[in-house]
Amino acid sequence: MILKAIRNWREQRAIERHAIPDALWQLTLLRYPFLAQRSAEDLAELRRLCSLFLAGKEFHGVAGFEVSDEIAVAVAAQACLPVLRLGLGWYDGFVGIVMHAGEVVAQRRYEDEDGIVHEYDEELAGEAMEGGPLMLAWQAIAVSDDPAEFGADAVYNVVIHEFAHVIDMRDGLADGVPPLDAAERERWIEVIDAEWETFCQRVDAGEDTLIDPYGAEAVEEFFAVAVEAFFVAPAAMRTEEPAMYALLAGFFKQDPAA
Repeated sequence: MILKAIRNWREQRAIERHAIPDALWQLTLLRYPFLAQRSAEDLAELRRLCSLFLAGKEFHGVAGFEVSDEIAVAVAAQACLPVLRLGLGWYDGFVGIVMHAGEVVAQRRYEDEDGIVHEYDEELAGEAMEGGPLMLAWQAIAVSDDPAEFGADAVYNVVIHEFAHVIDMRDGLADGVPPLDAAERERWIEVIDAEWETFCQRVDAGEDTLIDPYGAEAVEEFFAVAVEAFFVAPAAMRTEEPAMYALLAGFFKQDPAA
């Protein structure tokens, strides 16, 4: 009882110290309409989690980029949505969030099955690494200052995408399977493998898909882009990908299309 009381006291102090001003919170909801569509109860919990997130994470701007309160809250609100029912403990494995103004060019190197080494450059809007830090490009997160364009990019969401990878890697593996008990894991793999195979066939056939075609690259990327669609365009996803929607709704303990 004493430990719980101390923990609650510390949590309340953190919330008070990192309270989000009403004007900034309302602006964030306007800019990201998929957040504003949640119930009043969900938004109250999301705001509470955001304050705790801001208290526990450290933002670092690169090359002179300044991380304002507006930027930090925008990231926090979208990052906390997936763990609205799961708790911030899912993000305990890292502290640092590195923010760039624009996309980052990363040098990649890999060796193929024949032993030939390939090198190439890859443009990144975000990257999650086990143990952190997590990297994000503000250019890919920011929305227009024109209210008419708020939420115009309906499904793509780099913040949710990278934090989905964080959740996936909590067991040490980026494999599209978050930590689950044995029975749940077996069921999860059965569903996601079948859904991914069908999705890849649709992408190869040139079909338009709600879920970003990038998901065909690997099952872990399919998981991340599916999580994007689940939270940003839930009604459309429930219609187009009912099995994946049900899988994610069960895991995240949320039904955003309801």
